[in-house]
Parts: sequence; structure tokens; C-alpha cells
Amino acid sequence: MRQINPDVVAAYPITPQTPIVEYFAQYVADGLADTEMIPVESEHSAMSAVVGAAASGARAMTATAANGLALMHEIVYIAASLRLPIVMPVANRALSGPINIHCDHSDAMAERDSGWIQLWAENAQEAYDFTLMAIKIGEHEDVRLPVMVNLDGFIISHGVEVVDFIDDEAAKKFVGKPIVKYPLLDLNNPVTYGPLDLYDYYFEHKRQQIEAMKHVKHVFKQVAKEFEKISGRKYDIIEKYKTDDAEYIMIALGSTAGTIKYTVDLLREEGHKVGLVKPWVFRPFPKEELQEILNGRKAVIVLDRAASFGAEAPLYEAVKSALYEAAVRPQIGSYVYGLGGRDIKVEDIRKAFEDAFEGNLIADEERYLGLRE
Repeated sequence: MRQINPDVVAAYPITPQTPIVEYFAQYVADGLADTEMIPVESEHSAMSAVVGAAASGARAMTATAANGLALMHEIVYIAASLRLPIVMPVANRALSGPINIHCDHSDAMAERDSGWIQLWAENAQEAYDFTLMAIKIGEHEDVRLPVMVNLDGFIISHGVEVVDFIDDEAAKKFVGKPIVKYPLLDLNNPVTYGPLDLYDYYFEHKRQQIEAMKHVKHVFKQVAKEFEKISGRKYDIIEKYKTDDAEYIMIALGSTAGTIKYTVDLLREEGHKVGLVKPWVFRPFPKEELQEILNGRKAVIVLDRAASFGAEAPLYEAVKSALYEAAVRPQIGSYVYGLGGRDIKVEDIRKAFEDAFEGNLIADEERYLGLRE
């Protein structure tokens, strides 16, 4: 955020997002960023303030987590509907109640249909890289949508690890100057934001959002190639880990991918053909990419760090739907884990893989890893 040097940041502290805006506020106070920093009275106000700033033509950012994101809900939809390229890191945290401040993905999953692009980081390096990339993706002429950069609360937000930073000037050149469209402050070309939009045109405006989201994958790949030139780090819509000859593939979002990779390595040493698919982009959902990778495999195991009450877990539901069109459908299993920050261990991941080895996956049965009986 310091390197991006946004025009406006409005924020309200909530654990475990708080360090993001605390550190950034210190950069502003020390004169290392020119940003107009706005402390507000709630997350609803924070999102409202950056919507106003972005509509005026400013490059605007905020950050939040859990109940704060839930309080923003109304304005999160408005930001996307107004086609404002706001960037918002989300330190993913369980939603109350009971009160819990630790990691799961229920907060972001509650907003998955809000019209925001969702990027998911496995570690601090990816969280840093995606924040820079998000600016260019959201502001692209073919997109003009807000971007949520998801990083697991405490696991990434408060973890300490080595991160390779790009030189300040290179980062500044990469993000470039804000690309402004239809600013409210252009008095010679007056525009209206947020008018009453009844059935005469509302449907067409929603269709425009749908079409914009279809452009995201192409733009993401384009931005990723530009980013690779200055960083040496390569990104795509999804990450594939040892999937070339894999018969059994696990799919998960966020930091758990690191533990899965370690488990995959152990199982490979034992002769099992296993691999991992980690979506870096969850919205838009990588349907075609998953179909190509998963078609013809023996089994697919989907891990969700969120529950969907009365329905299938969100990532599993989407993957299962994608496989409907596969020529050779693999067995598929759903596992919910880690709610409220509960650790997932190697033995838990191994157990899910072993269920697949034994042909013991049942498509309409949700199972749980690390849950006390």
C-alpha cells in the first residue's frame, strides 16, 4: 500500500486486519505516503468513504475482516455496481457468533456473489504481490471492478516470514497513475452516481457487470506476465502442484495449500500419485481451467474452510458443478475443516487422501477434518 500510495484510505480497525491500517497510518504520519487517511466510525462508513473517493476519481483502498466485511455488505455491492476499482485486503476471519477472532473463510464466502474479484493468497509473498497486481486488474479498461485480496487471518496477517519486495520505483512504475473514468469532480462533464435504476435499465446494468467479470481472467494473465518481468514470480488463474501424473487431486484456498503441498510430498515418497490445485482466482470462478485439469482423474478432494448451512460447502459446490460437464467425471469428496481457526494437520489431509485411495468418497456426503466427535 505504501508503494501504491493511494489517494485515499478510509478504514476502521478490526482484528486481525488492524496491523494493515496501523502500519499504513504510520507510513502516512511519517511522510512516506501522501495518502489522505480517514479514520471512520465503522466499516460501513469505511467502504462508503472509499466509494465516494473512487467515484470522484481518486485511487482508493481500505482493508477489513469478518464482522467488518459483513457490516460493509450493502456498500460492497454498491462499489461493484458502480464499477469502482477499489482494492481491499481482507484478513479472513470467522463470523460471529459465538465471537471468534481466528481464521476461516466465511467472511469472503458471504461476499462471493457481490461482484468483486476475489484473489486468494497462500502466504505473505502472494498477499504482497496480489495487492500490487489488483490495482492494474481492477483499473483495466475491460474490467473496472473492485478487487478483494484474501489472506488468512493471523496465519498470514500476523505470521512472520521473508518477503521479496520490489524496488519502490519499479512498483510505482508497475501500478502507474490512476486510470480515471467518469469522475464526479470533472465539472465540464457532469455525471450521476447511484440514481434510482428501476426495471427499465437495472437488468442491463447487471449484464454489464457480468460481462466485465468475464474479462478478468484474460486481464489477470496479462498483468501477471507484466509482474513476472519485474519480480521473477509467475502467476496464473490456478496453481498446479505435482498434478501432471496425479490420479488424486486436492483443491483448497489460502494458507492451507502449504500444508497440503508438504503432505503431497510425503505421499509421493510412498508412491501415491497425488497433487494439489490451488485457485489464485476464486471470482471469477476458474470453471474451464478446473475442467481441463480434473477431467479423467480418479478422485478430487475439495477442502472448504467455510460452511454453507443447508447447502454444500462453497468451494465444493462450485467444483462439483464444474465437473458436471467433464467427459470422464472423477469421484469427488467434500471436507470442511479449520472453522474458527482450528489447525489442520498433516494427518487430517492424509486421512482425506486415504479416503480417496480406498474409493470411499461419496459426492453427497460432507465430511469434517479435525472435528471432535
